[in-house]
Amino acid sequence: MKGRPPVLFPLFAELETLEGVGPKTAKLMAGLGVEKPRDLLFTLPHSGVDRRPRASIRDYLPPAVATVEVTVGAHFPPLRKGGPYRVMVRDAVTEFQLVFFRAKGDWLQTQLPTGQRRIVSGKLEIFDNVAQIVHPDHILRPEEGASLPAWEPVYPLTAGLGQKPVARAAAAALERAPDLAEWIDPALKAREGWPDWAGALHAAHAPASGADMAATAPARARLAYDELFAHQLTLALARATLRRGKGRASRGTGVLQRKVLESLPYSPTGAQTRTLSEIAADMASDRRMNRLLQGDVGAGKTLVAFLALLVAVEAGGQGAMMAPTEILARQHLESLRPMAEAAGVRIALLTGRDKGADRAAKLAALAEGKIDVLVGTHAIFQKDVNFYDLRLAVVDEQHRFGVAQRMELGAKGQAADVLVMTATPIPRSLALAQYGDMDVSLLDEKPAGRQPVRTALVSTGRIDEVVDHLHRAVAEGRQAYWVCPLVEESEVLDLTAATERFGMLRAALGEGVVGLVHGQMPPAEKDAAMAAFAAGRSKVLVATTVIEVGVNVPNASIMVIERAEIFGLAQLHQLRGRVGRGAAESTCLLLYQPPLGGTAERRLQLLRETEDGFRIAEEDLAIRGAGDMIGTAQSGLPRFRIADLERQAALLAVAQSDARALLAVDPALTGPRGQAARVLLWLMEQDRAIRLISVG
Repeated sequence: MKGRPPVLFPLFAELETLEGVGPKTAKLMAGLGVEKPRDLLFTLPHSGVDRRPRASIRDYLPPAVATVEVTVGAHFPPLRKGGPYRVMVRDAVTEFQLVFFRAKGDWLQTQLPTGQRRIVSGKLEIFDNVAQIVHPDHILRPEEGASLPAWEPVYPLTAGLGQKPVARAAAAALERAPDLAEWIDPALKAREGWPDWAGALHAAHAPASGADMAATAPARARLAYDELFAHQLTLALARATLRRGKGRASRGTGVLQRKVLESLPYSPTGAQTRTLSEIAADMASDRRMNRLLQGDVGAGKTLVAFLALLVAVEAGGQGAMMAPTEILARQHLESLRPMAEAAGVRIALLTGRDKGADRAAKLAALAEGKIDVLVGTHAIFQKDVNFYDLRLAVVDEQHRFGVAQRMELGAKGQAADVLVMTATPIPRSLALAQYGDMDVSLLDEKPAGRQPVRTALVSTGRIDEVVDHLHRAVAEGRQAYWVCPLVEESEVLDLTAATERFGMLRAALGEGVVGLVHGQMPPAEKDAAMAAFAAGRSKVLVATTVIEVGVNVPNASIMVIERAEIFGLAQLHQLRGRVGRGAAESTCLLLYQPPLGGTAERRLQLLRETEDGFRIAEEDLAIRGAGDMIGTAQSGLPRFRIADLERQAALLAVAQSDARALLAVDPALTGPRGQAARVLLWLMEQDRAIRLISVG
């Protein structure tokens, strides 16, 4: 694919090529994320000011923006240096003052000559019982009145940048917006009543009322759709590229899977059986699988993933499972080992800690096909790791795994299938935005025998009762987690908080009963503390949030979360999921510091009401918004200028099906609509997508 289409050149020029934008303004605009005319087009006004003129200031309820025609009266220069300069004016009904600070008297005389008529517009306030407008935004001759918009758009600003330069620059950028061929499906555009691209831009920058500012206004909805469509087109191209990459059909015989299922004391849930058959069908086709396995806490993803790995082994190949941390990789190994033994499958662990001869021996065994399933951290994908025949890569719990990494991963095996597992229930809109290149399988039932967890809110003033409760529970042979808050994002302070709590509990419960795990510990000590707790040698584990993901100690039946009000919903739900894994009735105590704010209270009450992770995730999205929910910086989530993932989820779903439909009929984007879509990808700076087309 050739470079950027010439029709877009003016939009990608320097900002200073726009009239009225000098080096200083350009520098300030960079603070808004505006670096070229194109960015200004997509920086829309966020509100507006009603400038419709009225007969008198009496028609307004101050403080309000007032626009009235006045006769200019007497001028009163400041009595002392730096004092206010006042000009008396009279509208159709009453008198009031215009007030200026640091203004030059001769300039004011020419702007507001006594006895003449002027239109003034600005914020009307009452000060010492006198109505006044300080520094009017506009002073116009009556014949210039028509130039004042009835509804004046208000742009986002940054320190040092005023409304006028941004509005001027946006107007200059709009003059450069070319007419572009239409990339939206004509039927969809007609159904929604959307304007053309250039028309939508002009309308969005010149709203005539508050209704025009709404996300649902046709011009805005269309521009939001363009962003979502370009993004989904990129994901769909990535998906098509991965699928075009010749996959290998891996058909299982069912022999090893049957051995594992017979060894289990329970039978799989309907959801487990269904998702496994979706995965097996993908693996059996000669297209590469790229699937997301999304399951709630405790829905049994590990079993599904292992049975999928066995399909690869039954087909004569190998499987790999990758976890984000060493603790989790070891844990996967522990939970998979009994199943592997039941099936007679050779399983091994590879982490960054493997060195020297030990590592060399593992690598040799792997290359010769003497290891069937390899579990490990990202060390699995280092250059010197060669598989004999990798058929399936399972990636666990990776928000930190964007499209680019998923493509890299697929390159390791000769067309290995990829299964990404996440235990964080993601609302559908975010799943589409983040994993739109993947097919999704949902595990939405809990295995039989999982006990519901009783959740209670306890104020920090009652911490002594909580410690007494722990004392009794430990005496009965039960185990508990005590999670300390992350203080101010500072690991040093977290450490102090956790260490102090550890000391207090050790004093109350006795030496040797309490263990401690935190982010600053050397990995070996952390593993040792976890192992002591898992083996039941320590009864209470004090931890910062390092235990959040994947830790499995069935005997632990109490979870205390200190300062629960400062945790996010998804995090609290994950932490609570660490208990309720065994036969004992489990409790989760949310310790909060009163008084609780409205949002915090809403979060904690919701946790008391439900254990449904998907419902919790939808609420979390409503409360916090998309960026915070996954931490946009590392989430692989796109940053949109206009589209709003929370409120426009339905639009996102349409964009996804439209993008896939367009590629189905025009995979190389060479038809008229395909060519228009290429221009859109350049316009939206989706360079990765453009590279994917050229690869194809």
